[in-house]
Order: sequence, then C-alpha cells, then structure tokens
Amino acid sequence: MTQDRTIDLTVTQGIAPDEEAIILERLKTYNLQSFGESGRRELSVPIYDDGGAITGGLVGYTGRGWLYVSMLYVPENLRGRGIASRMLSLAEDEARNRGCIGAYIDTMNPQALALYRKRGYREIGRLDHLAGGHLVTWLAKRFD
Repeated sequence: MTQDRTIDLTVTQGIAPDEEAIILERLKTYNLQSFGESGRRELSVPIYDDGGAITGGLVGYTGRGWLYVSMLYVPENLRGRGIASRMLSLAEDEARNRGCIGAYIDTMNPQALALYRKRGYREIGRLDHLAGGHLVTWLAKRFD
C-alpha cells in the first residue's frame, strides 16, 4: 500500500468536542452501513448515597447480543460487602432479558480480576508491560 503524502497530518493534544462528535457520527454511519444495526442500549446500576448523590456504580451497554461493562466502581467504604457482585448480577440478568448471550469487561485491578473470575468470566486477552508494570485483562462470560 502506498501512503498518500498530499494530506497534511499532525499530532495534537486533543480536538474540540464538536469535532470529536463529527468523527463519531461518521464512524457510526460507516459501521451501520457495514455491519447493520447494533441494537445498542445503555445499561447502568448506580450507587447513591443517603443524600441522593452518585458515589459509584456500573455503566455499560448491550449491543450485538452482548453486555459490555465499561465501568464498575464501588466506593471504598462499601467494598467487601458483595455490592460489585450484586451489580454484575443485575446487569447480567437485564442483558439476558434483552436477549444477550454473554458479557465482557476489562480491568487493570487484581482484586476486580479475581472477582470476575469467581463470577465465571474467562480471560480472552491481555496487554502486558503498561507503565508501572501493570496490565489490562479482557474477560468474557457466556450465559449458556
């Protein structure tokens, strides 16, 4: 493949939110034309404090028959009480109700990794040698 050098490209620290939105919209249009509707639906299990302020929770979405958990955070004062496991159960149950066949998640946290494995998630990929000696693990769980 030859490289087109007629377009001036530079690396920047970031772009404006409206410019990012343009790229995202064009990518979504391309994906829709190439792969069809994803059926994407947002899903969350928030944790609120007594005053109604959000303190943590699970955020993700279902699409193409799978649940993706993009964020899962339990405040330190609530850890060790099974809340992460309960949030995963609620999200997985909702994903099943939406017709999903499984779930996937990624983590850098060794304690979270142990929890996900305990809940039946299996490693499907890993990226080692991150700064500080860390790694990212991707995990998946089939519901059948």
